[in-house]
Amino acid sequence: MKKIGIILAILIVLLLILLYSSVLSSDDTAATDIIVDLQNIEETDFKSMDSVLVAASSQYTANDLKRFVQGDHYREAWSTPIKVPIVFLDTLYGGMKVIEEGGGKQTNSLKLQGANGIVYTLRSIAKDPEALVPEYVRFLGLENIVIDGVSAQHPYGAWIAAEMANALNILHTHPKAVFVPKQESLEDFNDAYGNKLYWLEYETEGKKNWTIYKDVVELMDTEDLQQLKTKHGQHVKIDVSQLVRNRLFDLVIGDWDRHVKQWGWAVVKNNNEFIGIPIPGDRDNAFFDIDGIVPQIVSSKNVEPHVRPFKPTIDYIPGLVYPFDRYFLLSTPESIYLEEAQYIQKHLTDSVIETAVSKWPEPLQKLNGDTIISKIKRRRDDLKEYALEFRKSIESKGVLTAPLNGSQDLVLPPNLLACFNCKND
Repeated sequence: MKKIGIILAILIVLLLILLYSSVLSSDDTAATDIIVDLQNIEETDFKSMDSVLVAASSQYTANDLKRFVQGDHYREAWSTPIKVPIVFLDTLYGGMKVIEEGGGKQTNSLKLQGANGIVYTLRSIAKDPEALVPEYVRFLGLENIVIDGVSAQHPYGAWIAAEMANALNILHTHPKAVFVPKQESLEDFNDAYGNKLYWLEYETEGKKNWTIYKDVVELMDTEDLQQLKTKHGQHVKIDVSQLVRNRLFDLVIGDWDRHVKQWGWAVVKNNNEFIGIPIPGDRDNAFFDIDGIVPQIVSSKNVEPHVRPFKPTIDYIPGLVYPFDRYFLLSTPESIYLEEAQYIQKHLTDSVIETAVSKWPEPLQKLNGDTIISKIKRRRDDLKEYALEFRKSIESKGVLTAPLNGSQDLVLPPNLLACFNCKND
């Protein structure tokens, strides 16, 4: 209650400033999901084109006062058109079928299955954070503060995060920015999902293996991995070194939002053992940039400790530790953290970082490239220190006292509720 009171007081004080800002600015009157360099998107014959210039969203443009109060963030990146390919599902990868609608609190998505049996996802690059707006914020008429906060996310951060993951032998979903016109193949989702910009990427669950690993029996979520553990006991393990490498990479790129739903597992069978190899998904919060009066107050470690800004240095490691980490990494030796930190420092070279950012379209490089490169290098250089502090924070928090989020309804052995690597047979 104290935390809510602090936020509420801040919001009330800033209400008049924000109202004055909205009067001065005409930028907020015509928010749209996408901008295409065509006058009438509904009448455009996209079948005659192979690519289009499109922006992620124009709703984050702002005048100087709003930028001062609510932050500069990545507003220009969101409104900058980039060239992306146009895709039609009936010809993509031999033809794709819509399986079901998915998505989280901000992202709309469709699961697709290709002719090869592999499951893919279309994840909207533009966000819809309405579900995240608390009722008291709606009552005060300050929904714009929460919705505008999405501008702190880089719309194309996943692009370069995947490029760097390649150099570190870290699995990723191979996100590719695409424009999906309205089309019959979208079936009942045509109106809601057509004529928009998406990440086309591999799904982190499915029977068909798309990873570089052999002998993968299935790609599964954490809940299914837990169920596998209850069936086969200590014959089900995870690749702890790979998970530590993944989590340290998260620290380097400033991806603070790594809860349990952001992970899948490639389960490899080796003789009578099953080994879960982590597959990180959803890189929406990589390079999360916070400035402005309101965001900096809200992201204080005493108000919202999980929301950590992407600065040259990491200011609060405990805020980056999730129950997921305590469940899978508790009691992991210090030596593994140091080995994986050294691995990242050796393989994530200056050249790798610069080459990754060069994969962005030139307008994005000019806007954000140099700043992001500089921050990544600094955080990489200090990674051993962060690795030890990250481990110390996990150990100090100890075992979970409640089921892992998303697993509340599972019937699990008592030890497995608190720690994946605890003995349960």
